[in-house]
Amino acid sequence: MNKAESFKNSFLSTNCDKFSLKTWILRLLKDVSFETVTKMADSIRREIHGDTVHLRAIIEFSNYCKCNCLFCGIRRENRKLSRYRMSEEEIVKVAKEAAEEGFKTIVLQSGEDPFWNAERLSKVVREIKKLNVAVTLSVGELSYDEYAVLREAGADRYLLKFETSDEKLFKRLKPDTTLDRRIQCLRWLKELGYETGSGIIVGLPGQSLESLAADIALMKELELDMAGIGPFIPHPETPLGIYPVGDVFLTLKILAITRILLPRANMPATTALGSLSPDLRLKAFYCGANVIMPDVTPERYKNLYEIYPGKNQSKSSYSYWKNVFKNVGRKVL
Repeated sequence: MNKAESFKNSFLSTNCDKFSLKTWILRLLKDVSFETVTKMADSIRREIHGDTVHLRAIIEFSNYCKCNCLFCGIRRENRKLSRYRMSEEEIVKVAKEAAEEGFKTIVLQSGEDPFWNAERLSKVVREIKKLNVAVTLSVGELSYDEYAVLREAGADRYLLKFETSDEKLFKRLKPDTTLDRRIQCLRWLKELGYETGSGIIVGLPGQSLESLAADIALMKELELDMAGIGPFIPHPETPLGIYPVGDVFLTLKILAITRILLPRANMPATTALGSLSPDLRLKAFYCGANVIMPDVTPERYKNLYEIYPGKNQSKSSYSYWKNVFKNVGRKVL
């Protein structure tokens, strides 16, 4: 029995004869101290993953988006945003430079941009795979056949956050799709053999601890290979621009609980945490995180991929992060 199962069984036996998973998670959120939960998560992270950190270079290659999510700065109705699309040649060039620097995974991320259909993007994936790196995609909802085309081209992983499992909240915040559709896409990705990642935003207006417990339970039900958890950061050019930032310590506690439930998953210290404070991003590595994704998008585009303010303040070079983690006793991969 690993530490995650031991902790869960111990907690259940001392609190109630029979808990649902959601109830167990809610008890952890409400009744167990931050220090207890994060200490256990860090112990599990060390047991399963050791003291290694995966560095993954992210290229944000288009900020066009057909969707109108209420929380996102690149939503289609943000008329104040200058839009860009990198060319195939630009994307491959940046990926090549990142691979030469030492990155072993390239993450291609964009808004849901119809220009970048599966056929066009698959050409880029094939070129990047020649660099002997893994390729992660984060380009939103596609059809099963489109996911299959990209998988056939060599894509290894796919990130698609569901943001919230609360159907009413999801419908309000993401008017262009449904929660059922989102979950179906994640199941398709698993079926096609992708390492599948998803995640949530903590502190969305209208969210509750009960809905957050359901979010964590859904991540466990999906048996995600990757789980990303970041705080809500309001963007002034969105309908949610007047709301407060999500609670960062609740974010870290949820990260820790998710690590306990998904001991083998890769979990990033999200850019959103780093945007609020570099110290918070590093603290995530003591709450269960084992991945960081430096942004290597060219400077002329980087600040235009503004899903929330302050997103691109952190350093992006492989050598910088290698030294940061060396100084805290971690080894990068």
